[in-house]
Amino acid sequence: MERVWLKSYPPGVPAEIDTSRYASLVDLIEESLKTYADRTAFTCMGTSLSYREYNACSAALAAYLQSLKLSPGARVGIMMPNVLQHPIASTAILRAGYVAVNINPLYTPRELEVQLNDSGAEAIIVLENFAHTLEKVHAETAMRHVIVATLGDLMGMKGWLVNFVVRHVKKMVPAFSLPGAVGFNDALTRGCKVPFKRPTLGPDDIAFLQYTGGTTGIAKGAVLLHRNIVANVLQNDAWLQPALKKKPVDGQFLQVCALPLYHIFALSACFLLTLRAGGASLLIPNPRDIPGFIKELKRYRVHSLPAVNTLYNALLHAPGFDEIDFSGLIACAGGGMAVQRAVAEEWKKRTGCAIAEGYGLSETSPVLTCNPSDIEDFNGTVGLPVPSTLISIRDDTDNEVPLGERGEVCASGPQVMQGYWNRPEETAQAMTADGYFRTGDIGLFTPEGYLRIVDRKKDMILVSGFNVYPNEVEEVLASHPGVRECAVIGVPDGKSGEVVKAFVIRKDPALTEDALIAYAVERLSKYKAPKRIEFRTELPKSNVGKILRRALRDEETARQ
Repeated sequence: MERVWLKSYPPGVPAEIDTSRYASLVDLIEESLKTYADRTAFTCMGTSLSYREYNACSAALAAYLQSLKLSPGARVGIMMPNVLQHPIASTAILRAGYVAVNINPLYTPRELEVQLNDSGAEAIIVLENFAHTLEKVHAETAMRHVIVATLGDLMGMKGWLVNFVVRHVKKMVPAFSLPGAVGFNDALTRGCKVPFKRPTLGPDDIAFLQYTGGTTGIAKGAVLLHRNIVANVLQNDAWLQPALKKKPVDGQFLQVCALPLYHIFALSACFLLTLRAGGASLLIPNPRDIPGFIKELKRYRVHSLPAVNTLYNALLHAPGFDEIDFSGLIACAGGGMAVQRAVAEEWKKRTGCAIAEGYGLSETSPVLTCNPSDIEDFNGTVGLPVPSTLISIRDDTDNEVPLGERGEVCASGPQVMQGYWNRPEETAQAMTADGYFRTGDIGLFTPEGYLRIVDRKKDMILVSGFNVYPNEVEEVLASHPGVRECAVIGVPDGKSGEVVKAFVIRKDPALTEDALIAYAVERLSKYKAPKRIEFRTELPKSNVGKILRRALRDEETARQ
């Protein structure tokens, strides 16, 4: 397809990025460590870490990891929320020459065992709060080394950095039994006493095993090479520039990192992009604690707040939201799930900053498309392909469809993964004959080159032979003033095969099923409107805040 999107590019954004500028992600990171040494790198729970301190910590931990004599290319797990130790740990793993495996700290023992065994991780860095889960499966894995961090490390770490003496490091006495476990600060201290050998890393070395959310089955590890992540950081950096030119930052760029760092969105578009820009990341360990999140936001004048739709919506409905100073806000990126128009318009009205919705997957590092960062109004699309990215809309026979027609979104670019870890057959199934990655999403291009995602292939509802896309129905229901959140699935029906069922959290307790269905019928073709509505007080969500339609479908199946 002709790259029709280039005509809609903001001025100054290049069509291509130079991925050869850095041999590895480590080169890119270390450039920022040296350039911005005196700036703040991270702030979390009232404690800040400068780039100089971050450099020293990650180098010490990298040296310690090398002293463990791990196998070449060893996988090292990271199992913690957004605390200061997380970016230190991931950077140390990369600087040591190993592969970082991001792990959801809320995993059950079964889920953790599956991921550790699939990745073959030999070491793990875990926050003490979640070590009990590891303890239950440790013996069933290849795990040989465990580093346990505590929230108390935060102040102890500052003392260690200032004085560089062992007496300022408190030894941890774990309340669990993990063979060979050492404390995070102990590992830093030991790392200062052993030599660090900077490995030779190239663009084709593996940086991360990024496990997918498993929405279509057992989670798979996307193999992300150093060049994949470097490319996406540079793509995101180029895409951010129009917003920075439109409203220059006063002081140091401060980005809120509320999305979990073990998720690819936060890893690339928050942590690494901010690092590239010499900015500071405000780490939020628990964004589900909305009152605590609001309290934290009141303390700072932030410039960027990436989030998912449900988090934006929760903030808008939280007491104290209008007391936050958003005068410095220049960019808000929405991803992970569809941003609903009602939420986007309310956000712009109350903060003055439009949400630039984007699109990507774990397999693509993740960003494929995004609306211009200086966008004025929400437009209902996921934007334009970012530099050096090709998007092809294809039918079921792999033929590209005409502009404006629906088909599967297929992607090619330097940010696309090498494949799935130890799953050659699934890798082959995920790729087209000409090397495009099949996203599994249905989309179309507007005449201006903006991509509109219609839905997931597997989420599509078939009503009497007509395709119904849940996103479209949810968009309408969410626009009702009495609806706070909603999700739509298809349920079996004897006459039409499937009908639409909606799960709704009410903003107005007086809202009835009949009233909401009537509202939908006025705005949708009759076959698209919900035939059944179930009111709830909560909806199942992933740890990123994405509503899980699959969980709702599973519940419906169990009822039958």
